[in-house]
Amino acid sequence: MIQVRALQKIMAFLSAGSMTTVNNSDTRTAGCLLTGIPGLEHLHIWLSIPFCTMYIAALGGNGILICTIISQPGLHEPMYIFLSMLASADVLLSTSTMPKTLANFWLGSSHISFDGCLTQMFFIHFLFVADSAILLAMAFDRYVAICSPLRYATILTRTVIGKIITATLTRSFIIMFPSIFLLKRLHYCRVNIIAHTFCEHMGIAHLSCSDISINVWYGLAAALLSTGLDIILIAVSYIHILRAVFHLSSREARSKALSTCGSHICVILLFYIPALFSVFAYRFGGKRFPRYVHILLANLYVVIPPTLNPIIYGVRTKQILEGARHMFSNLAKEFK
Repeated sequence: MIQVRALQKIMAFLSAGSMTTVNNSDTRTAGCLLTGIPGLEHLHIWLSIPFCTMYIAALGGNGILICTIISQPGLHEPMYIFLSMLASADVLLSTSTMPKTLANFWLGSSHISFDGCLTQMFFIHFLFVADSAILLAMAFDRYVAICSPLRYATILTRTVIGKIITATLTRSFIIMFPSIFLLKRLHYCRVNIIAHTFCEHMGIAHLSCSDISINVWYGLAAALLSTGLDIILIAVSYIHILRAVFHLSSREARSKALSTCGSHICVILLFYIPALFSVFAYRFGGKRFPRYVHILLANLYVVIPPTLNPIIYGVRTKQILEGARHMFSNLAKEFK
């Protein structure tokens, strides 16, 4: 009996010691725990249904869109090349978050290594900045097509498109790569629990017991110099586009231009509104909004635009709709 009690005390001591090690050890060794959506843990299974549905729809819709643009020579134009880039970035952005989120909801797989957390954080922010730059490139494409239609082919050549793609990826990498070193320099000594479904810059930084003011200011500067600047340039582009459209003499040409721009404006609003609302609600909303509202919005802006973009362009763009029908008809003939 004495031996049993002694064994129980030893086990209790070891258990308490292991908990202390997890909570107080360096997060780089212990890794991080993603809680999911705090306050809504009892709804994780139900929330996984719309998230999973939208993720599958995003993969299927964007996959069809990319295959249609690649397989149809008539769609090898700057506008559709940028659209295929947007679809690719959308798939990668949702894939960088949704599989881990769904695994957490379904299997309780909340643990992620510190390096894995940094990797996820980098790709989420990298792809978000790249998405924003692609929307800017699409706005520039529409500006040239409507304001300088005769010079469109000479301005947006394959060389220029290649430079735009390179600049998009380079800028995203340069902006986000330093954040990895800014997080690695910190000393981590607190509980390694992130109240989120995925790893993001400030969520990781708040685990540290070091001064994170540099991280805060860098994150704000990166957002303003990338997404903020893109929004301003897109707005300026569309001011010039709308002025040019309303000066067109032909009603048919005006309606066609507005229809093309309408699809792009819908995509822009879908991308920026949830993201900006999430950022401003987090920064300035304080305790007005429950924590789960912030996290739900953060998840929605990485899955809703990828889900709806193919639908918007497929329904509103006649060339893509016809290209998809032609692609599927060719596949049906091959299988026959």
